[in-house]
Amino acid sequence: MSAILTAVALQAGVSTSAVPPQGMGVFLITTVIKILVIFTIYLVGVMGLTLAERKVSAWIQGRVGPNRAGYGGLLQPIADGLKNIMKEETYPGAVNKPLFILAPAIAFTVALITWAVIPFAAPWESGWGYISMALAPMPIGFLYVLAIGSLGVYGIVIAGWASNNKYALLGGLRSSAQMISYEISLGMSTIPVLLLAGNVALDRIIHQQALHGWNILNLTIAAFVFIVAFFAETNRVPFDLPESESELVSGYHTEYSAMKFSMFFIAEYANLITASALISTLFFGGWDIPFTLWDNLAPHTGFKTFLTGIAFAMKVTFFLFTFMWVRWTLPRFRYDQLMSLGWKVLLPLMLLYIIVIAAAVLLFRGMGLEQQRIVGFSAFGLAMFALNIVLSVLVFWILDRGRVISPATTRVRREALEQLQARRYRTRMPAEAGD
Repeated sequence: MSAILTAVALQAGVSTSAVPPQGMGVFLITTVIKILVIFTIYLVGVMGLTLAERKVSAWIQGRVGPNRAGYGGLLQPIADGLKNIMKEETYPGAVNKPLFILAPAIAFTVALITWAVIPFAAPWESGWGYISMALAPMPIGFLYVLAIGSLGVYGIVIAGWASNNKYALLGGLRSSAQMISYEISLGMSTIPVLLLAGNVALDRIIHQQALHGWNILNLTIAAFVFIVAFFAETNRVPFDLPESESELVSGYHTEYSAMKFSMFFIAEYANLITASALISTLFFGGWDIPFTLWDNLAPHTGFKTFLTGIAFAMKVTFFLFTFMWVRWTLPRFRYDQLMSLGWKVLLPLMLLYIIVIAAAVLLFRGMGLEQQRIVGFSAFGLAMFALNIVLSVLVFWILDRGRVISPATTRVRREALEQLQARRYRTRMPAEAGD
């Protein structure tokens, strides 16, 4: 009976202990403290990511990396910041100056405020009341993330247009097209998560994963599409077409210098932290500690809040490393490959996947599996995991195999291509023999 009551409490996402109501004064004080602490850690973390990016790239390429400023290069971000502050602000003659100044501010601000609704630890049932570990615990937190996160592209588009530079304009146009192409797949990949949770509150999504298993096990295809789409949304390799140095010099920030140039990079790394936090929350249980329900049950002490915060930070750090690892491992896509992957592969795949998951959720709930436990595990979670294995094998092994998700398409038949390759080989052989 206690297990059933615990499951019901977790599914409802509520506490099972009496907590005193939180007064307005306590709410204001705790909100100010959370803002100061979290955004201080957030900005310091962004500064540290610039060093981590260079260290990871050096490690992958067999180099040393920054090692002159401070012990092991730890003061390199501070040196870079001082350099950018002291550099001259340049304004090319034909720029639209108000929009030119406004663009990096938009990108920077949107990147910072998107984090506000993400819970970074379990709630704390203190003596002053129930304190949520999100800066703004909104009941529509997930919709807020999608709405605010999609505004960051305006800073890039405005920067490309206001610079009055053809390379910057092309970078802005690429970014807007890329955002439109992958924003749809990004939003649709979250619909299966909402179907399982039955709510758009991020706390409720975390509680659902604690009860029925992490969504990476139950919704692997949705997690894969979400991560790929976020690579495109954050303009990271292999989707960094808006700022591809070999084609567009530096893309939308070609004409920028000093701190306005730095604000675009700060916004990029801030978006990386937000993306890693969202991936952890939606598909890896958020602050939930795996293989235990102890952290999800009342009383929610400060010790539980601290441990779950550490668990959440470890998950976010893992995905930050993944973003950097992919950047220094994979080559950049061509623009036609980028569009083809978004419209011809990810979008149809998610449409079919949503239909299958919706039918499965309706069937399993109709069978009453949500309230059943098998050897301590949720029967609903086990059923979704078994279905997920079948769908993953079908998509990633049977359907792909280098055919569906191909790097490019061509009108040349295979026979003609083999003849061209053979002719090139025959013409090259005499020259090599003469050498």
